[in-house]
Amino acid sequence: MPTEPTRSRRPQQYGGGRGDITVVVDCSDLARAATFWTQVLDYVVDQEAEGLFQSLVPADGVGVEILLQRVHEAKDGKNRLHLDLRTRDMDAEVRRVCDLGATRLTTEPIVEDGWVWHVLVDPDGNEFCVLQPTPDYWEA
Repeated sequence: MPTEPTRSRRPQQYGGGRGDITVVVDCSDLARAATFWTQVLDYVVDQEAEGLFQSLVPADGVGVEILLQRVHEAKDGKNRLHLDLRTRDMDAEVRRVCDLGATRLTTEPIVEDGWVWHVLVDPDGNEFCVLQPTPDYWEA
């Protein structure tokens, strides 16, 4: 899994600079989850794991931190929060993340208002979506 010291970390701010955004993802195995998510998101390990936590950041240092949190209980039920990965080529991206260890939950793409997506799970069963927006999304 890629590990680089983040020299110029610039976290994603919220609320006029009151703080930065971190998304926490529960997992049972920090190393396995770190390998999966760094490859899927093109992130790097920010620093070595500390106890129950592993920080992942964008390779260029700019954006939202993903904080992996090792938990003992198994995932039960639907996520109340999930990541959406927006892409121009949904089929290719679904194949790529499945090759990295994701599992597709939807057999057919979901279509709504011109947006098309599949629901997948990471190796710990956490849902996320790979979406292909309408063409005008990319023009904005």
